[in-house]
Amino acid sequence: MRTKILVVDDELSMREFLSILLEGEGYCVGLAENAEEALRLIERERFELVISDVSMPGLSGIALLGRIKSVAPDTAVLLITAFTTAEQAVEAMKLGAYDYIGKPFKVEEVKVLVAKALENRSLVEENRRLRAEVTERFSFSGLIGKSSQMRDVYNLIEKVAGSTANILIQGESGTGKELAAKAVHYNSPRRDMAFVAVNCGAIPETLIESELFGHTKGAFTGALSDRPGLFEQAEGGTLFLDEIGELPLLLQSKLLRVLQEREFRRVGGSVSLKANVRIVAASNRILEEQVQDGSFREDLFYRLNVVQLRLPALRERVEDILPLVAHFYGKFFAAPAPGQELVTPEALHLLLNYPFPGNVRELENLVERCVVLGNKVITPECLPAKVSQFRRTQLAPDAFDIPNGGMDLQAYLDSLEYRLLVQALEKSGGVKKKAAEYLHLTFRSFRYRLAKFGMEEE
Repeated sequence: MRTKILVVDDELSMREFLSILLEGEGYCVGLAENAEEALRLIERERFELVISDVSMPGLSGIALLGRIKSVAPDTAVLLITAFTTAEQAVEAMKLGAYDYIGKPFKVEEVKVLVAKALENRSLVEENRRLRAEVTERFSFSGLIGKSSQMRDVYNLIEKVAGSTANILIQGESGTGKELAAKAVHYNSPRRDMAFVAVNCGAIPETLIESELFGHTKGAFTGALSDRPGLFEQAEGGTLFLDEIGELPLLLQSKLLRVLQEREFRRVGGSVSLKANVRIVAASNRILEEQVQDGSFREDLFYRLNVVQLRLPALRERVEDILPLVAHFYGKFFAAPAPGQELVTPEALHLLLNYPFPGNVRELENLVERCVVLGNKVITPECLPAKVSQFRRTQLAPDAFDIPNGGMDLQAYLDSLEYRLLVQALEKSGGVKKKAAEYLHLTFRSFRYRLAKFGMEEE
């Protein structure tokens, strides 16, 4: 679609001249002989740029500028005048004009100013779009799921995001610990400052101190210049320490000192630097067990564990599988239309019964695989063999071993109930009354249970 520019001038010759010039550059041009007519056009159409004379009968170009910025703030404005004064320029810039074109002007000058005004507008719009995208992506809605477990996660993030308390996120690999950390950051007063993430298990032990705290020139072989560490890069913002359980004991003691004193020194340095940083740590290991076996400092654990946020495994919230599939489908293909079938009943049955050891990350890879293979609907045929051939020996609770870290009984019972509701619907061909009979439930009770999982409007 061509960029639309509105030319406003009471002189017909000027309107015609600018129209020919701009259309020759590939723009779509609208014309108005006064400010009132221009405002009527702006109410009906969207213009990326308005070029207006300052001196016109009725509303002046300056007055028009103010009105445009109130009704269409994203529209760029260039003003044309033969009598430019410093006061006029300052007033126009305060009201949001991009620039002035002084009469008489050169054709090339107009072309350059128009191009720059449109480029500046695009940059402003892109920055706003990216900021909105970041906010959306890492807001509570960016964490996909409406299960009771995820609602608990949202509620806790909402309560603690505004504080400065350290947070410990625990959960299996692939449950979205970094996404939760970003949700904390982008819903906090620090949202406009840096979010810096580091995987403590991915950095060699000999380098991690320098990575965290920085180093001075000559501190060790290869230190050719001063280098700030991650604490300095995250100043005023949030430092996310992923896989904190992998941090060596020596570094644990140094990290503890930083958390206690709120200051640190670069490797090889003698000057103490302040650390205005919020710490969010995460681990897929159970840190309490590491404290017991001596591989993690107890005092550091309590410093980090001011607030603990546990992310549930995907198998504990199977009712979120379908919303997650829709989210990833939109990410890799296109946003699904309301009511669009994304998964066949047979494929959904397989997904609900598969334990997803890789959690949400594994489901995302699975959806991407299906889309790449050209499937607009996920069927058993496009699923990996480990999913399509997986069979549970039984659904009874005694087939499940309680993990060492304990389990959420209600979450497990909810997931079991959800699977049985889906199976009953599959077995009955979608006939709810018959599905209720399979489960020895009244029709009213069956509908209530469907509504509880968002499968039917209450």
